[in-house]
Amino acid sequence: MAREQSLTLRDIIRIVGRLNVSERTQAFAQIMADQRETRLDGLLLREVDGPTDREVRVRDRDGRTRPMLMFGANDYLGLANHPYVRERMAEVLRAGGAGISGPPLLNGYTSLTRSLEERLAAYEGKDNAMLFSSGYAANVGMMSGLPNRRDLVVYDTHSHASFHDGVRMAGNPVRSFAHNDPEALDAVLTEHRGDGDVFVCVEGVYSMSGDLAPLDQIAAQCRRHDTLLLLDDAHGTGVAGPLGQGTATRFGVEDAVTAIVGTFSKSFAVSGGFIAANAAVIEYLRFFSRSYMFSSALPPTTMAAVHAGLDLIEREPERHGHLMALCQYTADGLRQLGHPADERTPIFPIPVPLGMDIRASVHDFHEQGIFLNHIEFPAVGTAEQRFRVSLSAAHTFEDIDRLMESVEAVWHRHGPQGDSMPAEPTVA
Repeated sequence: MAREQSLTLRDIIRIVGRLNVSERTQAFAQIMADQRETRLDGLLLREVDGPTDREVRVRDRDGRTRPMLMFGANDYLGLANHPYVRERMAEVLRAGGAGISGPPLLNGYTSLTRSLEERLAAYEGKDNAMLFSSGYAANVGMMSGLPNRRDLVVYDTHSHASFHDGVRMAGNPVRSFAHNDPEALDAVLTEHRGDGDVFVCVEGVYSMSGDLAPLDQIAAQCRRHDTLLLLDDAHGTGVAGPLGQGTATRFGVEDAVTAIVGTFSKSFAVSGGFIAANAAVIEYLRFFSRSYMFSSALPPTTMAAVHAGLDLIEREPERHGHLMALCQYTADGLRQLGHPADERTPIFPIPVPLGMDIRASVHDFHEQGIFLNHIEFPAVGTAEQRFRVSLSAAHTFEDIDRLMESVEAVWHRHGPQGDSMPAEPTVA
């Protein structure tokens, strides 16, 4: 018996989009409840019971917990449950309390803040750095605080939502160029006529596709046109480059980048973000970045976790080496199954063919004990839906073998040539 096709997010948005706020919130809640009842929901808000690691325990809606291999977290260096990180956080908690209760410019700046900013600046090859409550806030703070209304912002079409929100807040004129296309960037810059600065904004590693920006070519275009280069390296920090020092280091263009945004929610496995740049830019942004000025400072435990992560990056370079070996192994396995793959980053999108039920498929992965993320409309276009696999240095090669077996089984059941039958549930 074929499985009933689930509603897509696009279907749901179309159904509730023309209702008033009371009607659409109630209608949306009812649709989602019906989807959960028939097990055709998108498996969002899964309840992880315990710490994030290579294996987690997930509590299903019937109250049972099951062990699952975690391929849905961005814990690239395997630090989320590392004993050294946990101990450093505990030490700071015992000595420094739970929080700071104020913004950095007032009472929220500590010796721990200063030392972490100095370390991050050195790690990124810049003069100074500043900390934010999240990577999102860092990107919004840079884009709303650095360019002014007479400046042009030119951006890659795959830029993150936080970038777009920051630009909207600033009200800059904007132009886009085709993803990772230096020639398209050159055409935009050649056409531009204006008296303000031009900011070219790219990501080092793109979160939905896992591909690297050709930063050497983009930096060359910026030099040619005398423009400023801003880099969102959220998924490159700790990953790209020989020791994970970022995408600019990988391409040897550190001096060409005006400012680098990083986050603590990926390789460092906590929350928060930072901007690294020269001292003048950082001092300017401390007063003109609203998401910095009007947000409370990071708690001491978070800063301790990042310090500990930097310690481990320095002391255990084999951790990064193991991650890169896993990336190569995963890319080889996916290519053998007929899926495109790039071994340069730990993000592996697996495109979902048109006609394949992404909801039914993610349930199948779940029942097999594989936790990965599915990306559906409106996060991406309807023809660009995908599963996204994120690797961690905590994974083993045997974990990757299990993942490949599961991918092959799901495509057999739900792919264009499959019979669209749901998987038999496994016993936790």
